[in-house]
Amino acid sequence: MASNVTVGHDILESAEHDPAELGELERSILQLMWQHGTMTAERVREELDQQDRSLKDSTVRTVLRRLEEKGYVTHVVENRTFLYSSAAPAEMVAGRAVKRILEWFCEGSVEQLLVGMVDSSVLDRKELQRLAERIASAKTEKNPVSTGGKGAKG
Repeated sequence: MASNVTVGHDILESAEHDPAELGELERSILQLMWQHGTMTAERVREELDQQDRSLKDSTVRTVLRRLEEKGYVTHVVENRTFLYSSAAPAEMVAGRAVKRILEWFCEGSVEQLLVGMVDSSVLDRKELQRLAERIASAKTEKNPVSTGGKGAKG
């Protein structure tokens, strides 16, 4: 295992670990990193202590090491101090979890997932409309109107 892992956001794309299998403590630590950015193990322990989760330093370090092995956390060493940070933003990890749900329950169909979310009141029609507008806007930004007429779709 590499000790100075500095891989970027694509670490989770190649990882096979399912985010749904993270334990509560692992999710709490990831949440702290998403909120605070780079942290030492001691700072993680202090933050957990403020949440009434008093843990030994060795326990926090073990969980951080496991998160790194699973591809959720990276670290660098500065002056013999390990500085941990998330390997990917929360949205990317959530996206991987949703992808797994799509595979398991929706035969890979995003439409089936969204319809299920609307039908079960997780997502209302107004939110769905906002998402559609946001997707349309993102497509427009990525594919500006072509003047060459080549590859344009109507």
